[in-house]
Amino acid sequence: MFPTRLSDGYRAFLDGRFQSEQSRYETLADTGQKPEIMVIGCVDSRVSPEVIFDAAPGELLVVRNVANIVPRYEPDRDSQHGTSAALEFGVQALRVKHIVVLGHARCGGIRAFADDSEPLSPGDFIGRWMSQIAPAAESLGPKPADLEREYLRKLELASVELSLRNLMTFPCVRILVERGKMQIHGAYFGISTGRLLVRDPATGVFEPAVADMPPRAPMFRATAG
Repeated sequence: MFPTRLSDGYRAFLDGRFQSEQSRYETLADTGQKPEIMVIGCVDSRVSPEVIFDAAPGELLVVRNVANIVPRYEPDRDSQHGTSAALEFGVQALRVKHIVVLGHARCGGIRAFADDSEPLSPGDFIGRWMSQIAPAAESLGPKPADLEREYLRKLELASVELSLRNLMTFPCVRILVERGKMQIHGAYFGISTGRLLVRDPATGVFEPAVADMPPRAPMFRATAG
């Protein structure tokens, strides 16, 4: 049986947002989508880019995977091309102008990597997927015996930085960035606080996204030191 929660939610959507934005949906259906922003986020149910950025239909092209990872450009590999395919579509077909890698606090994938957790299944799909952030962990130096929240936060941020570097291994992205026709961004969302930090490309510091955020919103560097 289809989940009642979804049926009820769909009815609320029809009676509310769809009615108020029906003309927008009709235009999108007729003319196609032309989002200027692509967001690569995590599958975590608490971190929905459309909700965080209050986006209307057609505004964001969203790709979600475990721990918001961008793999390196490796066309000869036989696996892990889902995000790469989405990048190809967004950059080459839709001509997005911005790509945002959206990390977040208390990421289960990051925690599983740091804990070196036992596989959840014989396939160990999560373990193999998360092994891609090993360079980010190495940039932080030795892992502490007690995984304090501060180390995990640094690893979450370092993983965002690694994904930004991996984005630049895609020729279609690198060429457009170097020509000034595209920008890539790193961001980090605090689930319990609602605070959004954005990486300053000049300093590597993650700073509050808006000036009127609560003063307790800290700034972080992704790497140790």
